[in-house]
Parts: sequence; structure tokens; C-alpha cells
Amino acid sequence: MFDLEPTVKSRELGRVLARAAAAKGLNGRQIALLLKWSPSRISRLYSGKRGARLVDIAAFLAIVGITGPKRDELLDLAKDAYDLGWWQQFGDRLPERHLTLAAHEDVAIAITDFQNVLVPGLVQTESYMRALMKASPIIPNEEIEERVQLRLRRQEIFDRTNPATFHFFIDEYVVTRTGFGRKIMSDQVHQLLRMAVRPRVAIRVTPDAAGTHGGWYPFELMDFIEDNPVVFLENMTCTVFQERKDTVESYRRIAADLDRVALDEGQSRAWLATVATALGEPREEHDESAPAGDPDLEDKFFH
Repeated sequence: MFDLEPTVKSRELGRVLARAAAAKGLNGRQIALLLKWSPSRISRLYSGKRGARLVDIAAFLAIVGITGPKRDELLDLAKDAYDLGWWQQFGDRLPERHLTLAAHEDVAIAITDFQNVLVPGLVQTESYMRALMKASPIIPNEEIEERVQLRLRRQEIFDRTNPATFHFFIDEYVVTRTGFGRKIMSDQVHQLLRMAVRPRVAIRVTPDAAGTHGGWYPFELMDFIEDNPVVFLENMTCTVFQERKDTVESYRRIAADLDRVALDEGQSRAWLATVATALGEPREEHDESAPAGDPDLEDKFFH
């Protein structure tokens, strides 16, 4: 059978199967022997490049001991693994497939993220994460720690070998709101300043003065070496992975419009430094080349 174009679903199926086999102490060659497959077929299944009949997936699940609702869920996923796009509805508990985003971020070569309500998850401080999750009426208290640790693990991609190129566009409102408290927001602004001077990371602010632009809703666009690009969308109760070429191109045009209206990197650092000063916390010299904040702008914030 020839290889197929991997999708978010097929890659997720492969990821879950590979983890389940590893948890049982079985490598790809051992699984292949038990299923009477070639090792290369297992490898392509894990990478999402090759599907399998449902009866074969069922046999795989039996070998690794997956039964009950989880088995049904994975068989449903295998059934339409090569359909483009994936809409995920959240349940009462954080589902394992919520790791899908982290798995894709980990292998992306470029990530473009726009946020107009919250600080992007990849650059949030731990205190900001906790305040955000505690404020949510739909996240159980006992689940907060699990979610925080998952988000912190996502941030490890900045330190991997050959990290991606990151472009963060952040609306002015995201940074100037103080609902979580001035100390939390001050720490968060300083975190943005620290991240803004890292190699391969661009943080740019879209100011109110820019007027209207195409960034109406948050999105994250991920590009890969071999796989097709993916757009990730999220709201309070569900996530959507978009893969259609026309949809992806629409978000590229939105990103280009944000690039047009956003402050450049130096201006954004100066703007963030001004906000840090307005919050009443001492400004850190994160980089000698970073411009100082403009004192004439300070009265605009928090007064």
C-alpha cells in the first residue's frame, strides 16, 4: 500500500499507538512480529503516513491492552484518520488528545501565534497560568495542576535543539488589562521582555492606534518540514485543527495583515517596557540594545 498524506488525526493516532506500545515495553519490531507486519509498516503507521484496516487497529489495541471506551475512541479516530481537520469537544476531564497541540508544536519549524484576549500559552508565566485557570468556571480545581504542568512542558520547545522560529502578535489589550493583579501582570510583562530578546523569537504588539485589521480571533499557525501546515483554533469548550489549503492560506493573509499593522520588534520592546513602568515594578535591562520605554506614554496606562 502506498503512503498517504499525514493529517492531524493520523499523526495523533500514530502517537497514541506508539506511546501505548512503549508503555507495554514493546518496540516497533516486536509489534510488527506480533501483527505479522513489516517494521517499516509500523513506522509509517506511527508517523501517520499509512493507515490500517479497523480489524488491524483492533488487533494492535488488544496487544497493548487498550479496552473499553478508550478502544472505541481510537477505532473511531482510525475510521476517519485521513479526513482533513479535527474538531475536539472537551469533556469533564482533560482528554489525552489535548496533547495533540503540544505534539505538533514540538516538531514545527515555524509558529505564528495571534492573541487578542490572553497572553499566548507558550510565553505565559506560571502565576499567570494559575490565575487564568482558577478564574475559569469550567476547569475543576483538581485539574488545574495537570493543565499547568502540560503548558509548562509545552514551553520546553524553546530550548530544544534547532528550535522553531516563533512570531507572536499580541493585542495591546492583552497586556494592559490588570484583572489578575498588578504583580502577576508585571511578572508577565517582564517575561515577554525576556522572551523578546531570545534568538528566533519575535514578540510584536498590535496597538489600538493601528485601527482595524484582520486579527479578529486568536489562532496559531504551525509549519513543518514534511507535513502540511496546520491552524489551531480554541475556545472555552472545544479546539479545532484546520488543514485545508484554502483555510491555511486565509490565515497566512491574516498574519500578513498583522505584520503590516503591528509595532516592529524594537518598538514592541519599548512599549512593553513602558507598561512595566506603569505597573510600578522596576524595569529590567533584558538587553542593552532594547530601547527604553517612552515616559510620555505612561499616563495612558492604568491611570
